[in-house]
Amino acid sequence: MKKIGIFGSTGSVGTQTVRIIEKNPDKLKATVLTCGGNIDPFRAQIRKLKPELAVVADATDGAIRALSKEFPRTEFLAGADGLALAAEKGDCDLMFNAISGIAGLVPTWRAIRGGKNIALANKETIVAGGELVMAESRKRGLSIIPVDSEHSAIFQCLQRGPADAVTRILLCGSGGPFRGYTKERLNGVTVSQALTHPNWKMGRKITVDSATMMNKGLELIETGRLFGVGEDRIEIVIQPQSVIHSMVEYADGAVIAQLGSPDMKGPISYALSFPERWPADVAPLDFRKLRALDFEPPDAETFTCLRLAREAMRAGGSSPIALNAANEILVSLFLEGKIRFLDIQLHLERAMDRHVQSAARDVDDILRIDAAVRARVLEGVHRACSA
Repeated sequence: MKKIGIFGSTGSVGTQTVRIIEKNPDKLKATVLTCGGNIDPFRAQIRKLKPELAVVADATDGAIRALSKEFPRTEFLAGADGLALAAEKGDCDLMFNAISGIAGLVPTWRAIRGGKNIALANKETIVAGGELVMAESRKRGLSIIPVDSEHSAIFQCLQRGPADAVTRILLCGSGGPFRGYTKERLNGVTVSQALTHPNWKMGRKITVDSATMMNKGLELIETGRLFGVGEDRIEIVIQPQSVIHSMVEYADGAVIAQLGSPDMKGPISYALSFPERWPADVAPLDFRKLRALDFEPPDAETFTCLRLAREAMRAGGSSPIALNAANEILVSLFLEGKIRFLDIQLHLERAMDRHVQSAARDVDDILRIDAAVRARVLEGVHRACSA
């Protein structure tokens, strides 16, 4: 029986993880659950899974008292401190991080300090804090198992050959809902359009990132840090059908690809079962109906987030922290209707042009840089809107 702590259990990935655990009661036990502030579905999860510990990050004292009274056998914590404590001290073998954004960094860090292996669906942790996180996990002999479909695919392909024989990683992506658009056509994109992905069902933030192609830019940086590969050996490939999730090329010219239906239950199940493979409720590929697998290069001229991500990866230091922070705040402003779709990449480029490298020696430094960048971006957007 593997004990799982699901951080972000009411989000898109978290709810799918809960369903997989419910279908494998003889193999998996959810001992820790956390959510932001979505109390009603959280209560339903607690009722079904009966965790030992539960955390509501955005909870009032009254909400915690009510939950404690309703579920007396579950211990309840609140706030960011509660998340961090649950990550480090909670009784679980695997910390499954499905928290959205930079908020996932501290729980990941504390879980590693608490000796836990990580299943990571939170790419911002590695983009902003990957050097620290990867070094600490290696020092403690812990595993970080990627859950994003692309990084899960790379992880699986890397099982087929020695790391020093890898010549290239081919990071695949669908191209998002606006593949083939010009900048002129992107000018009138609405929030509703940006939240409609052709292949995947995901959370709001990651869906907008897919629309701007920033998701692929963040994954580029994540790939380098997770697998120790330089930017010059990572090539982004658009694969519109979302059937080939990523590929690895070896020194003998062989290219190993991971294929599957565009369904997050596959990589989630693999992360939970690794190093085994368990049956997953994923539709098998029907090669009789799959008439073509198309490939094309990404349009980095229209979707400038891709270029900005490569530049941040090359620059290193605090640049990836700044990139992630600026993007998070800009996506939030777009979802609130305060800026237009193309303003995301416009203000992102301005933020990166103005960024000055700063030392990031620990998690506190990363959070300090993150907060400063967010404040500068908000100020810049306010000035632009007032002009």
